[in-house]
Amino acid sequence: MEEQYFTADPSCKSRPVSYDYEFRGRTFTFKTDAGVFSKGKTDFGTDLLLNSLPPLSGRTLDLGCGFGVMGICLAATERVDMVMSDVNRRALDLARENAEKNHVQAEILESDGLSALSGSFCQIITNPPIRTGKQVIYSLFAQCRDHLTPEGKLYLVIRKQQGADSAKVYLATLFENVETIARKKGFYIFCCSGPLPAGA
Repeated sequence: MEEQYFTADPSCKSRPVSYDYEFRGRTFTFKTDAGVFSKGKTDFGTDLLLNSLPPLSGRTLDLGCGFGVMGICLAATERVDMVMSDVNRRALDLARENAEKNHVQAEILESDGLSALSGSFCQIITNPPIRTGKQVIYSLFAQCRDHLTPEGKLYLVIRKQQGADSAKVYLATLFENVETIARKKGFYIFCCSGPLPAGA
């Protein structure tokens, strides 16, 4: 089976490439590599999610940050205290290098889901690792609910063919409001607000 990007220590040979990405009038340069999600480009879902977000402020988590596109772009353009996390150590090394290269300050941490993260967040932004399967993804959603402030919001992208409709139904058991804020080419951007108490 082909090694997945959510492997902690990818064994595939390193083949780094860099590319430029335009966001809000600024050009960012990102180094990417084999064994990391969306090598060599910003994938469509991430681009749509980034460009669908309202103004943000406060402590913000880029969950499953990969090589750092969302966290770095938002840290550079929003008034946020950015935390970025991933389970993939190669991705984390790239994210740290890319943050430095783009002159961005962020706390970049290794974490399987939110297990190694402490405190609450005003926003959690994620392009979830759908290939891990529904059980893992839904567990991540519940962990996000538990790590948000009472006014906090979860923003995520998911494709219709990868279970957007059923994910929205499940998210409605975790949050008072689940709103579709953008939809394009089968990709849905959800904004989830009003985290419900666990077991509610």
